[in-house]
Amino acid sequence: MENRSFRRMGRTVGVVGLGAWQLGADWGEVSEADAHATLQAAVDAGVTFIDTADVYGDGRSEQIVGSFVKDKPQLTVATKMGRRMAQEVANYSLDNFRAWNDRSRANLGVDTLDLVQLHCPPTPVFSSDAVYDALDLMVSEKRIAAYGVSVEKVSEALAATARPNVSSVQIILNAFRLKPLEQVLPAALSAGVGIIARVPLASGLLSGRYDSNTQFADNDHRNFNRHGEAFDVGETFSGVDFETGLEAVRRLKPLVPAGATMAQFALRWIIDQPGVTVVIPGARNPQQAAANAAAASLAPLPASTLDAVKTVYDELIRPQVHDRW
Repeated sequence: MENRSFRRMGRTVGVVGLGAWQLGADWGEVSEADAHATLQAAVDAGVTFIDTADVYGDGRSEQIVGSFVKDKPQLTVATKMGRRMAQEVANYSLDNFRAWNDRSRANLGVDTLDLVQLHCPPTPVFSSDAVYDALDLMVSEKRIAAYGVSVEKVSEALAATARPNVSSVQIILNAFRLKPLEQVLPAALSAGVGIIARVPLASGLLSGRYDSNTQFADNDHRNFNRHGEAFDVGETFSGVDFETGLEAVRRLKPLVPAGATMAQFALRWIIDQPGVTVVIPGARNPQQAAANAAAASLAPLPASTLDAVKTVYDELIRPQVHDRW
């Protein structure tokens, strides 16, 4: 698998990683044995970057990842903090950071976390000198090796990228979310900030496996968060109306290269965007993990295909999402 660099971290990772939200909660049930098998399949396929968060299953995802990565120093594990309390600026304090950090270090079984990301905090947090000072202090204390941010909005990404010690920005980027291509990726590339592309398959819509009759479990966010009832609606189907997304997928399918799946095509599209460091599709079983990793082996998509993706976006998706995030 191709490797790319987090320049400010001094680490390289496989361009396809693994998002571990599915292994914690909100995507239906995944047993611990299945979670470990999924992680192993990803690593066997060349994955070296795993992304989790303290809030996924209230720590379950971190614990599963921690038990798996023990004695695997070649893997980089990123986690997130900040969603276990009310989303108020005052809660983003050094004392709370240390408490959240202690819990994640215990869950993951390490003294120093590879990468800790603020987990989509309120917008004013991204402009707070005190927040970055606290994070810098935690690096000096060797609690964390590096820090980054996970964002909802382009403006938040740009504010974080301008900070000298931010190592990474995690942002929704897929064929249904093109806005980051305009400013965020060029700014990150220039500054040496890594880009972690999340929700790469638009919560599965871009896998091409769904239709109007698809049903999701009661404990699956694709059922209970379609209108933002639990968290930002942009995290579910990238904020795109389900039926509109299905129509967009129907128009994109003829662009898929021979021998590739729709999901692999969607992942390859992200890999081809200048500035992307790693894309983090989730997986609930070993087959999905291996298939996702195989997207790195596809040939780069031709310019005509990239143009066609943009046309579908402009005609169907742009009116719903472009001005929101």
